[in-house]
Amino acid sequence: MVALVLANTMLSTVPGISGAGPTPEATLLTPVLDAELVTTGAITSMPARPNTPTGCPTPAAITRSMVEMTGLAPIHINAGLAHTPTVPCLDIYGRPGGDPREGDAVPEATRLFERGEMAGRLLSQHSDLLVIGECVPGGTTTALCVLRALGYEASVSSAFVKNPLGLKDAVCKEVLARIDETGAEEPLDILRAAGDPMIPVAAGIASACPDKVILAGGTQMLAVAATIRALGRHVPPLVTTVYIRDDPTAGFTRSIAEIGTTAYYVDPDFASIGHAGLARYCIGEVKEGTGAGGMLMLAHLMGHEPEEIARKVYDFVSRYD
Repeated sequence: MVALVLANTMLSTVPGISGAGPTPEATLLTPVLDAELVTTGAITSMPARPNTPTGCPTPAAITRSMVEMTGLAPIHINAGLAHTPTVPCLDIYGRPGGDPREGDAVPEATRLFERGEMAGRLLSQHSDLLVIGECVPGGTTTALCVLRALGYEASVSSAFVKNPLGLKDAVCKEVLARIDETGAEEPLDILRAAGDPMIPVAAGIASACPDKVILAGGTQMLAVAATIRALGRHVPPLVTTVYIRDDPTAGFTRSIAEIGTTAYYVDPDFASIGHAGLARYCIGEVKEGTGAGGMLMLAHLMGHEPEEIARKVYDFVSRYD
């Protein structure tokens, strides 16, 4: 079973933070549009193509291509969205995350974690393997704040080819200074101060069914794993693309080792697939998201050959060229 946790953080509206939308304000719509694409195969609520301005297909398009191949339809979980979803969701009744420089970003972090546990117990009754993905524009910056507040010398990835590390570090320094002033030390207090709604919800889901969960995603899922570790729970393995692993600005493999869990890496070989937009993943654009790496892994585990998977991805994204 696949669950995609959707949320917003107001940090995505800061110019230069997030590449998950044509404009900073438009990033608040991205999780809704991604869920629509994954569920229906098209964006129908507004005129839009599932590509970045450079023509790079969004990871939701890759996820949808694997939905069509495997028949595994993800359940979407609304952890805290700014816009009403256009497809059915399991609603946690959270609110969008605020700007952690200005005040507590997720005031209901503890309640969201507990509701995540409830959702995890429900989902575990219907699956022998639960793969948890996410869609949170701007979430790598909240992940950076959470990881560093938890004591890790972490860096994070970006949907941009050129990772805006200076901007993210500047935001993080402000947030950490505010955390020091408030004295937040417990894991859920750190999420309250610095996180986004996805992190406590995903951590709660994973904590409720620890032996049969994989966290599907990049550096945002590192923050989930680090939270689970800090809570003293069993930390599940992660799966992501090689584009995250090979990002020199992310330090992903180092963080995996520091957190003390395992990661699996999917190589979709987009350089040789014959699609110029997908090839941009290999130069560092987008890299991962919306459970794409996890869905590619599941397609492989279900017996589909790499050539078959590549052909399906190519055929789907070519619809929008």
